[in-house]
Amino acid sequence: MTLAPSFRIRPGTIRDLGTIWTLIRGLAAYERRPHAVKATVEHLRRDGFGRRRYFKTLLCLRGREPVGLALYFFAYSTFLGRPVLYLEDLFVVPRHRRGGAGSALLAALARTAIAAGCSRMTWSVLRWNRPAIAFYRRLGATDYDAWTLMSVGGEALARLAEHGRPDPARRGRPRRPARRGGAGAVSGAPRRSRRASPSRAGGAPRGRPKDRRAPR
Repeated sequence: MTLAPSFRIRPGTIRDLGTIWTLIRGLAAYERRPHAVKATVEHLRRDGFGRRRYFKTLLCLRGREPVGLALYFFAYSTFLGRPVLYLEDLFVVPRHRRGGAGSALLAALARTAIAAGCSRMTWSVLRWNRPAIAFYRRLGATDYDAWTLMSVGGEALARLAEHGRPDPARRGRPRRPARRGGAGAVSGAPRRSRRASPSRAGGAPRGRPKDRRAPR
């Protein structure tokens, strides 16, 4: 499908695994967390193109060069009884930002969401990525101060699975780990990601309402 004179958007295929992995690493570097990428090409092959598929991808190409990636999956709104498109990662190669690649990817995702009967798209943005937040707001996206994105992993996840109760040794407010920005790696673009109301989203500049309730 063609969304702009200079860009072409198409679904990622198993032949694109190396490209997808490289773009994910580019996103991690942009988020200042290059060490955080533990996924390998084989992980992506298994989970994106194997028997049980956990995600889908869209690639943005300029000519034959891959310049952007959107990685997404579907969640569900129990209140609305409709699916939700959750944008985990949105990344545009820095030298191709401000040219419409991010907008082209988002437009393709919006069409995918509508075709699937989704009630909305949702994603996360790092709080410091204000240019991306401003761009998403111009698209009509809303951020929700009343919601906090929570995550449990590693030893805490194993302990929860085994004991199902809080750790008595943990007192006070736990240290917050570095937060993935997901769809925020388009800050240089004139213009998405693991979500403004729990989906790769974050805060925004001052002056907005303090209690925007997220749709369910």
